[in-house]
Amino acid sequence: MSSFQRAREALGIRLRELRRDARLTGRQLAERNGWHPSKVSKIEGGKQTPTEADLEAWASTCGQSDLAPELIASLRTLESHYVEHRRLFHTGMSAQQQAFSELEDQTVVVRNFENVFVPGLLQTPEQILYRSGKKFHFVITEAVLRYRLCPPEVMLGQLDRLVTLSTMPTIRFGVIPFEAKLPLAPVHGFWLMDERVVVVENFTASQNLTQASEISAYVRIFDQLAGAARYESDARTVVTRALADLSTQMS
Repeated sequence: MSSFQRAREALGIRLRELRRDARLTGRQLAERNGWHPSKVSKIEGGKQTPTEADLEAWASTCGQSDLAPELIASLRTLESHYVEHRRLFHTGMSAQQQAFSELEDQTVVVRNFENVFVPGLLQTPEQILYRSGKKFHFVITEAVLRYRLCPPEVMLGQLDRLVTLSTMPTIRFGVIPFEAKLPLAPVHGFWLMDERVVVVENFTASQNLTQASEISAYVRIFDQLAGAARYESDARTVVTRALADLSTQMS
């Protein structure tokens, strides 16, 4: 089952609960809105995606019109912001990369947590890091410094660059060392673009989260992880330790 289908079924379950709380049968809900009786069961079962108009009518009929904006936000996250990678692979990743670049341009405060990769903006020279009016807060785990996902000589260059970039006034750079007590499991990386969008990527998809509750949750998660990180000279000590170990392994 795809992540898209799981999300659609979750929305259907929520709509079913809303209908039952209103003490309406599926047939009654359909009749009051002029729908075919099977439409309600298909939506609730995750076999049909509702429209925004459907959600507004559903909430209104169940006496919960105030929930319509939240339901519509869920739908927009589901349809508009969820992008399946297998579809992108047919046309290349340039469109997605361009969209992400535009999002970066519109963002004043960029927060990024990574548990596996060196943050993309810190891997290669990026002019956006030098723009006035922008601030960047990167938090990585020490594992990022030690995973061998590229040739050793390339990794040496990346680690050396991290030491340099950590001194920039527009960048706050933190490393969570192995010995740190973790406030929660660092399950996956993510980007916080101001407090408007959270960008999460996994093996099969990229998801832009725009619901206020999800954004607030990720802000709290980032703050907790950032609280376990080392900064400034302490962060550079962790990086240079990994740099020295890699150099020794290569000699």
